Amino acid sequence: MQHRPLTRVGSPAMAAVLVWIVLPAAGQTPAKPYTPPRMSDGHPDLQGVWNDATSTPLQRPGSRAGKDVLSDEEANEFQQELAFDLTRDRRDGGPEADVNRAYNDHWMDARRLKITADRRTSLIVDPADGRIPPLVPLSPERQQARAARADANARFNAGMPYSAEDMTLPVRCIIRTDSPPYLPTIYNNDFQIFQSPGFVVIAPEMIHSARIIPLDGRPHLGKKMRQWLGDTRGHFDGRTLVVETTNFRTDDGVVFQGANPATYKITERFTRVAADTISYEFTVEDPTTWTRPWTAEYTWPATNDLMYEYACHEGNYAMGNILRGARLKEADEAKKTKQP
Repeated sequence: MQHRPLTRVGSPAMAAVLVWIVLPAAGQTPAKPYTPPRMSDGHPDLQGVWNDATSTPLQRPGSRAGKDVLSDEEANEFQQELAFDLTRDRRDGGPEADVNRAYNDHWMDARRLKITADRRTSLIVDPADGRIPPLVPLSPERQQARAARADANARFNAGMPYSAEDMTLPVRCIIRTDSPPYLPTIYNNDFQIFQSPGFVVIAPEMIHSARIIPLDGRPHLGKKMRQWLGDTRGHFDGRTLVVETTNFRTDDGVVFQGANPATYKITERFTRVAADTISYEFTVEDPTTWTRPWTAEYTWPATNDLMYEYACHEGNYAMGNILRGARLKEADEAKKTKQP
């Protein structure tokens, strides 16, 4: 087999995207593109449970600069390096590092230790360097908001939060990895997709949300109507489900890496490329955060995993204890300052 890069030209953000195709040797008949089954409404059937775990990083590491696709030997070395970095069973680094690793690998998704099958060094495919584009200068208001969040994080890490709002949204069990873009994490990497005429539903294993995506062409909500997971609209472009999401809430941490919810838009593309594989691609646009849009892409294999109820106990039980402990610590410190 020969491997050649194919430039896929679409929107300006996609002009530099490279995908790999396998060309048959001379004399062989080219393989036919996969034709997905269809639902009763004629749309491609995307239903099932899919897993997005991989160790391939979102951004290309500096150690692999200039290398977008690795040889088999290089890929094996890369995977071993990433697996070592990700394992929770290491005992180097001392007690603090050990505590920060929390649960051991028994509780983790083992599939997260494998790189993508195409041996790429980053999930980002545009820009070509596999890196998130540079930031644009932040407005004074956004600088102030980031400083306030940093202060809140410092209070939380010191065990002295003023209130529940000092804690991040994941700790408060509001949103976690259920907000797009979908990226692999240490566990709970499954997604179940349901379809009915006029709608697609994506239910992540993590947290307790379901994105209900209408396909009937209705307009987005008004700009003042903002939601935790944004306002999502979808349509099918041939075999691909195209999903556009805007109108995210302005709370810190709702959108990716502190982007600006007022100008942030994400476009996702779901394509069933094989009976057991979905290609997931997303493009992030926010002109007030990054100098240009950027795109990532990777595949989700099908899985026979069962989707169980997700319980986020940090918010259910730990919240009161964290705040109670902070107040007790404050009282203890006050007593010490009063002593002669």
